Amino acid sequence: MNIPSELLYSKDHEWMRIEGDTAVVGITDFAQSQLGDIVFLDIPSVGETLAQNDVFGSIEAVKTVSDAFLPMGGQVLELNPDLDSDPALINSDPYGKGWIIKVKIANPAEADSLLKAADYEKLIG
Repeated sequence: MNIPSELLYSKDHEWMRIEGDTAVVGITDFAQSQLGDIVFLDIPSVGETLAQNDVFGSIEAVKTVSDAFLPMGGQVLELNPDLDSDPALINSDPYGKGWIIKVKIANPAEADSLLKAADYEKLIG
């Protein structure tokens, strides 16, 4: 299982890469492997402001639909445009081309509640 050490993780299996006052958010390799083949995403509009742990969208796979939770609150700046035509990028490259949204971070201190890679690895066993 791929768990990049430079990322932060939520207990709900989202990852976050902080770039200044912006965060790039996606779901983990573990999460995509549990969901199976991802076929559709329903993600909020750019400009929407969400709190930490709010549902930021749903991810539809062949067998199930799962909510995605925002690890840190903020305003949605950008949606990954490549996922419209190829949502399976989340399966093939969850930490790269499969990122889902970019968010302007509202409260940087919320990062303290997220897991480091070693702790996330323990969580998923």
